[in-house]
Amino acid sequence: MKKFFLPLIFLLCIFLLSWIFGKKDSSSNGDWPEYLGGPDRNHYSRLKQINASNVKQLKAAWEYHTLDSGQIQCNPIIINGILYGMTASTQPFAIDAATGKEKWRKEKAPDDRLSSSRGLVYWENGNDKRILYTKGPWLFALNALTGEKIISFGDSGRASLKAGLGSTAKDKMVISNTPGTVYGDLIMMPLRVSEGTDAPFGHIQAFNIKTGKLAWVFHTIPMPGEYGYNTWPKNVYKNTDVGAGNNWSGMAVDRKRGILYVPTGSAAFDFYGGNRKGSNLFANCLIALDAKTGKRLWHFQLVHHDILDRDPPAPPNLVTVNHNGKQVDAVVQVTKQGLVFVFDRVTGVPLFPVEERPIPASDVPGEKSWPTQPFPTKPAPYARQNLTEADINPYSESHDSLVAVFRKSRFGGPFTPLSKKGTIIFPGLDGGAEWGGSAADPDGILYVNSNEMAWLIAIGETATEAQMSGMSSGNRLYTTTCIGCHGSERKGNPGSGYPSLVGVASRRTRDYINNIITYGKGMMPGFTKFNDKQKQALFAFLSGEERAEIGLAKMQSPVKTNLKTKTATKANAKTTPAYSYRISGYSKFLDKNGLPAVNPPWGTLNAIDLNTGEYKWKIPYGEYPELTAKGIPQTGSESYGGPVVTAGGLLFIAGTKDKKFRVYDKKDGKLLWETKLPAAAFATPSTYEVNGKQYIVIACGGTKLGAESGDSYIAFALPASSR
Repeated sequence: MKKFFLPLIFLLCIFLLSWIFGKKDSSSNGDWPEYLGGPDRNHYSRLKQINASNVKQLKAAWEYHTLDSGQIQCNPIIINGILYGMTASTQPFAIDAATGKEKWRKEKAPDDRLSSSRGLVYWENGNDKRILYTKGPWLFALNALTGEKIISFGDSGRASLKAGLGSTAKDKMVISNTPGTVYGDLIMMPLRVSEGTDAPFGHIQAFNIKTGKLAWVFHTIPMPGEYGYNTWPKNVYKNTDVGAGNNWSGMAVDRKRGILYVPTGSAAFDFYGGNRKGSNLFANCLIALDAKTGKRLWHFQLVHHDILDRDPPAPPNLVTVNHNGKQVDAVVQVTKQGLVFVFDRVTGVPLFPVEERPIPASDVPGEKSWPTQPFPTKPAPYARQNLTEADINPYSESHDSLVAVFRKSRFGGPFTPLSKKGTIIFPGLDGGAEWGGSAADPDGILYVNSNEMAWLIAIGETATEAQMSGMSSGNRLYTTTCIGCHGSERKGNPGSGYPSLVGVASRRTRDYINNIITYGKGMMPGFTKFNDKQKQALFAFLSGEERAEIGLAKMQSPVKTNLKTKTATKANAKTTPAYSYRISGYSKFLDKNGLPAVNPPWGTLNAIDLNTGEYKWKIPYGEYPELTAKGIPQTGSESYGGPVVTAGGLLFIAGTKDKKFRVYDKKDGKLLWETKLPAAAFATPSTYEVNGKQYIVIACGGTKLGAESGDSYIAFALPASSR
């Protein structure tokens, strides 16, 4: 009897282990089965039909029009010949990956949110095949073959993303732009929340994929008695004016070890921390969690007491490197500030030394900035860390005025705190690295596109009650919630991506505007706390129907941060003045023609050997056609969306406003092929194989950076004669 059962038990164990470690690695058979290619988030494919010898023969194979134009940031997944993607208004669809012919599409609902989506998740267990995606504060489950809701999941096919965030999240904005990460029958979900004092907690949540029930929660802002609680003021756990610490950029998972790697964002309010003195664990950390239970294994704080929105912008990469003569499984985190951190995946020990270096102190009353920040000694930063007058754009027609602004502004490196006179933030708020993330190949080479755009922001006190006392109700709402991005005159800042609201009521319907106010659009947060009366008042102000009253101070951006502290002695228990700060707006440092104020390169593409910490190559990435036409050497430009690398020796990347899709030789950065897309592609491509034919597909939604809108996914392949 024992001889019979032992082999049976052995086989059963093998089956269970292979199942619990996650989905089968279908990337090996030509699929692109998960966000960014796999659980390691390495943007890598073993396919090599398209290679350096034939890449110039690439032709468009098909184009799928979603008929839903706007930003499409989706990295589509491909499973068994079916491509799954998202439209600009977060509608999931399935098409034939070889032809682009539609199989099913979730019809747009009246309450469709106007956020952007970077992808979705596929999961299967036998004949149970599911697609999971988010819309608003909900995680939905669909039948992957039909697109029909799976009613047994959660509440009639959906689970609340607020389930584990506590009661204070009830009326606050909670959505997700980035696909979840799967381990067995669990999905761990990224969250996007407000960046102001109204932010909920950004705790890490795991949901059961079969039932939709909450499985575990890790508190990124600890509760009393939990590790890290003493790195905050004692009442922060009540979520009255401090929140977030959320993972918004995505996660990676080592399914063999059962370890989940989670980069967390800053505490909110992002730019002032006087009411959250301390290092603020677990904000701005890379955290290793037990994927099954959510138990913390190790963490490393990448930024202490963040007051510059320096949250990790992309999922980590899981790589294997040769370090000191040994093969080491590592986890790699890129950052907005242009630094690359490399850790032993199991222990969390940095593979290259990390130094705590002094940084400038804040001069804002009430703030106590952290005196040092961590800098790895290798690799060298992929984005510049310093600026001088000599670094002002030599091609600008307003060079002298830019120098004048530079002289009166504060800058002392990538962690210079905001000041009332204005601070140059460089690398800027969008990196360095950005949400497209970095690619890595099996040789331990990391490929990252980096932005080199400076931003210029000041911090000051918010409008006082006395200043707002004469405002109409709609004007007050605009002053306390909208001015930061759209300005006191409602002209916005198109160069930085914030549209004008002048005359918006003549361009859009009341329902459309109310929908955006409630649910947000793109990177604009939704204001779910506004009731119908408040939305009516705000619309009346924007449309000019509301009577303007005396009292509006020309403020740039009230962002309320209530700070009340008491003196240490009971005998002198006076309350110090409340500090309430706002920023001057999310403004890039540009010249009068919209060109970057700093000298080129304004964007780079980098290949970093993680085995040694040295660079293989570095080139400008992107261009401004109007400057190229004048004979100015390639300047590089901002890019949003990451690269894909393949066993064919190629690197595929788009992400620039000029609509270009480019292919480079990954060994030396030489440009091999480029084409113009139907619209700019601010997304990461996917590559896959169907019936022996390799395709490379990318979403072309345009819209960002003022680019024309698009609505399509386009796939390229080699003609039969070139394969």
